[in-house]
Amino acid sequence: MLDASLKTQLQAYLERVTQPIELVAYLDDGAKSRELRELLNEIEQLSGKITLAEGNTEGARVPSFDIKRVGTDISVRFAGIPLGHEFTSLVLALLQVGGHPIKLEESVIEQIRNLPGDYHFETYFSLSCQNCPDVVQALNTMSVINPRIRHVAIDGALFQKEVEARQIMSVPTMFLNDAQFGQGRSGVEEILAKLDTGAAGRKAEELNAREPFDVLIVGGGPAGAAAAVYAARKGIRTGVVAERFGGQVLDTMAIENFISVKETEGPKFAAALEEHVRAYDVDIMNLQRATKLTQGDLIEIELENGAVLKGKTVILSTGARWREINVPGEQEYRGRGVAYCPHCDGPLFKGKAVAVIGGGNSGVEAAIDLAGVVRHVTLIEFGEALRADDVLQRKLRSLPNVDIIVSAQTTEIHGDDKKVNGLSYKDRVSGETKHVDLEGVFIQIGLVPNTEWLKNSPVKLSRHGEIEVDARGQTSVPGVFAAGDVTTVPYKQIIIAAGEGAKSALSAFDHLIRTSAPAEQAAEAVTA
Repeated sequence: MLDASLKTQLQAYLERVTQPIELVAYLDDGAKSRELRELLNEIEQLSGKITLAEGNTEGARVPSFDIKRVGTDISVRFAGIPLGHEFTSLVLALLQVGGHPIKLEESVIEQIRNLPGDYHFETYFSLSCQNCPDVVQALNTMSVINPRIRHVAIDGALFQKEVEARQIMSVPTMFLNDAQFGQGRSGVEEILAKLDTGAAGRKAEELNAREPFDVLIVGGGPAGAAAAVYAARKGIRTGVVAERFGGQVLDTMAIENFISVKETEGPKFAAALEEHVRAYDVDIMNLQRATKLTQGDLIEIELENGAVLKGKTVILSTGARWREINVPGEQEYRGRGVAYCPHCDGPLFKGKAVAVIGGGNSGVEAAIDLAGVVRHVTLIEFGEALRADDVLQRKLRSLPNVDIIVSAQTTEIHGDDKKVNGLSYKDRVSGETKHVDLEGVFIQIGLVPNTEWLKNSPVKLSRHGEIEVDARGQTSVPGVFAAGDVTTVPYKQIIIAAGEGAKSALSAFDHLIRTSAPAEQAAEAVTA
């Protein structure tokens, strides 16, 4: 099951286990149960503190297993075989149940311990989903801290009947006490904010007490992270306020063009960004959405929770998000057949017919990936021809279960009130409206800048909603700079965003020097 190299690495990790662990497996004679038994046997052999037993399968998902701290109520459960992206979740669960210290701030740990009531969480994931491990690991961690929180992580591909019965068409999907709790990437603090309703008010009071920053960065993607590192290295007071640290990188499957990093995955890259920033004296204020910018003696950023942060200079790096097609049915069936991440949600459509909207590189890559999982893919492109690279087009056209429709304008996504069952498009040549029967729609038509909150501000935007900047990253407002995908700088690439972030920090530092110099000279003249 595990190759020699992986076994060696896992054995080294398991040396950190300090408390005895019991693995309790719920198995039958099926192929997947045999695979899980093999994996658990190998894990047991790697540590003298781990034992394996088989439990009663009555009422249990099969195959599944518990990781229990012997003599306590602490445990987590996996339904399925947590390999792929979830192997890290398995390793962390073994370590945490085994007594290895949890890397959270003590205030967060206390908040988890003090949650009132009992919580039974179920998370549906897919092994190809790069967003799922964050949710699985967050809830596993919380259940180790507070045994009144129970969590089972479920591989949706293995438990298709449950997925269909619960109408799950997007992962990760969380249930709490049998009711849907949330979809998409979430961390410990995000989950806590939903469980602890008083947390937002306490956080607002805490943020309002912050002294003004020399450089306040809004956005925590590659541009914001680079700006933070460059600003902090100048020794000035630096803060980063972000809706989610890592930004759109968190939703990126593979990164193979960041120079010096041959290949990595988005969440790993985002974690490395945050680790680098935290190595400096930077105040990171995560899970905070900016809603307003006001120009004055200091630049003020108002947050959704009512808090106001102030900066002598501000760097805007709020990035971009997937563009929507804005047709009837898109919002109604989002998460119920309408999806934006083929890597995450593709396995849930195994054996089904789906459409991909968009004929650029992202759309064609999505169609190629999905073709290996689903029964049939229909790619719909508005223009007269696909816009993707030739090599991708050749690969797509070689696949037997793909149809390509060009000069087609999607007009509506249809459903039965529960999930998607079709799509209508207008043939832009004949003017005829046509219908395609399908069960999923993946939208891949580019990005839109996150600047809605700036439309009534003094910051000038382009007709596409991007922040207009000069060669130094300066916006139309003195002391306000911008960097990354949110700006008019062409080519939305991670490496370009990082470079622009560094540039904006250097420009902000230069602005601070120049605007403070006259006052200092005047003071020297008076004393003379």
